[in-house]
Amino acid sequence: MAKEYKDGEQLLARHISAYEAWKDGLNFFSEDEEYVQVGSWGYDKGTALKPHVHNYVPREVTVTQEVLYVRRGAIKARIFGLQDQPVAEFNASEGDVVILLCGGHGYDIIEDGTQVLEMKNGPYLGAEVDRRRI
Repeated sequence: MAKEYKDGEQLLARHISAYEAWKDGLNFFSEDEEYVQVGSWGYDKGTALKPHVHNYVPREVTVTQEVLYVRRGAIKARIFGLQDQPVAEFNASEGDVVILLCGGHGYDIIEDGTQVLEMKNGPYLGAEVDRRRI
């Protein structure tokens, strides 16, 4: 089960351990209303997934949401609330997934050779528009 971090009722982030992230079958870790949709799938050889095309559907996106996949090594993720206050810290290791929905965040690299893949919704309008340092 994903570990959730909140500021009151507002969900800030989810941490999905490698054990949970990479179970067999189709597993989604996002709610339908979230801008970033995150899931994993794992099937045996011979499984066929039906081809499809995504329909053009206009969407209004008002906040950037991010997903981190720790490919190698480990990080300490620091989660901040709606008023920039520290809410949680946790370590994310190889194979873990971190979903960042709102609030702030920062990271410390805690193993040499750490590699993290970051994905977020766009378009990216530049650091001056898209973010504010805490």
